[in-house]
Amino acid sequence: MKTFKIAIVGAGPAGYFTALALQNSCNDERNFKIDLIERLPTPWGLVRSGVAPDHPKIKTVSKVFEKVASDPNFRLFGNVELGRDIKLDDLQEKYDAVVLCTGSSIGKKLGIPGENLTNYFSAAEFVPWYNGHPDYENLEINLNGKVAIVIGAGNVAMDCARMLALEPTELDPTDTADRAMKSFHGSSIRKVYVAGRRGPEHAAFTAPELRELSHLKHTDVYFNLEGLEEASDRFAKSGQVDKHITSNLEAMKHVAQSPKQGHERSMEFLFLHSPKVIVGQEKVEGVQFAINQVQGEKVVDTGRTVTIPCDLVISAVGYESLPYEGVVFEKGRIKNSDGRVCKSTYVVGWAKRGPSGVIGTNKSDASEVVSLLIADLTEPKNNGDITDLLPNGTKVVDQKYWMKINESEIKAGEARGKPRVKATTYEALMALGD
Repeated sequence: MKTFKIAIVGAGPAGYFTALALQNSCNDERNFKIDLIERLPTPWGLVRSGVAPDHPKIKTVSKVFEKVASDPNFRLFGNVELGRDIKLDDLQEKYDAVVLCTGSSIGKKLGIPGENLTNYFSAAEFVPWYNGHPDYENLEINLNGKVAIVIGAGNVAMDCARMLALEPTELDPTDTADRAMKSFHGSSIRKVYVAGRRGPEHAAFTAPELRELSHLKHTDVYFNLEGLEEASDRFAKSGQVDKHITSNLEAMKHVAQSPKQGHERSMEFLFLHSPKVIVGQEKVEGVQFAINQVQGEKVVDTGRTVTIPCDLVISAVGYESLPYEGVVFEKGRIKNSDGRVCKSTYVVGWAKRGPSGVIGTNKSDASEVVSLLIADLTEPKNNGDITDLLPNGTKVVDQKYWMKINESEIKAGEARGKPRVKATTYEALMALGD
């Protein structure tokens, strides 16, 4: 039997599903030793720091990750960063294949004036802030104003808006970071707009998340029903058959027609609004939008504008991958051909295809790339592994260390009726594992 060594960089869903695909491909002829490398002291990627805290069912995929990690041929190397502690070309020399699962962590820019104003943030900052990511421990988000605007028309934008619009007691039983909970409880935000530049039929929301909005206990949610009917007519006339769009439009209409309770908290969806300027002197004071219309298959500017006063802007218009040495990037992701990069190096997940799909999408993505990887394998290398590369004194978070952190957080959560209480600094996380 041939035993191949594979290094996977990035311990999010793409990394674990890649490890799972490799484990499932073991047979009488080949076996895999897998080293999963993660720059943070905590694995699980977006399952820990991206999924909205009020959606705990999505996080149960971590049970799959734990099973993957229980394999004797699996090792976790947390708190080890590519480019800082190890170099890609060194991994390529030691391992039979390297799979990059580094995700997309940089928020795309709108490219309009005012993005430098105080209290303008991207979802790539806001989401990890409320999820307790240690890189955002000191982020200062001012929730003293009355109105927030979230720019974007996907589930991330909806998550951001919902977190701002919820009555904070609804988040008390979740694993929202303590620092964020303190801000939410002191928040004066009562109106949240969600603005997308295209029509309702073009939105990237998913129907289940939309339908949930009608069940919010302390928040009224508004869609323009007339605009939704116009979008349905346009879609019908286009002759397209797309169950996703049909379901989305039906879900939006369901929410639009749901009785409003007169709550002081509200969310309102604005379509065909393109941000032109973030208005303000030193801090955010409003957003000037161009009003669009749909002509055929195009969205065009009508020449009209509207300025909506606000105190906070969150931009959720996509993500890009963080560049690093030895890899070519284009259009915000790693340049690849069906997952192949170079020198027995592959890519899976958002770093490969951009920020699209749900967590489960990474499973099929990983399976396809692992099939290519296996087809490319020849003879195993015997050049050592990552332990030969790490600088002296590197504090590695292995699986046992991570389990101590995990168990400590869960135990702290049990005392407060939460799934866990997250440690939100590097020092605190490392202390839990010692």
